[in-house]
Amino acid sequence: MRRGNLPEAPNYTTAALLMGLVNLLWIFMVLRAIFGLPAVFAAAYGLNLLIGRLSRRG
Repeated sequence: MRRGNLPEAPNYTTAALLMGLVNLLWIFMVLRAIFGLPAVFAAAYGLNLLIGRLSRRG
């Protein structure tokens, strides 16, 4: 194997964030269709708490 002259890896950050948003939206839509809007608010609040806890750890 040759070493040294490797091409730069592609940056998939934007694609990953966009797909994360799409997945979050369809999950919220399913929650709203089955359980109603308060379930979406509860899930969003829970995710917010989880993200806040993870940001304080790191």
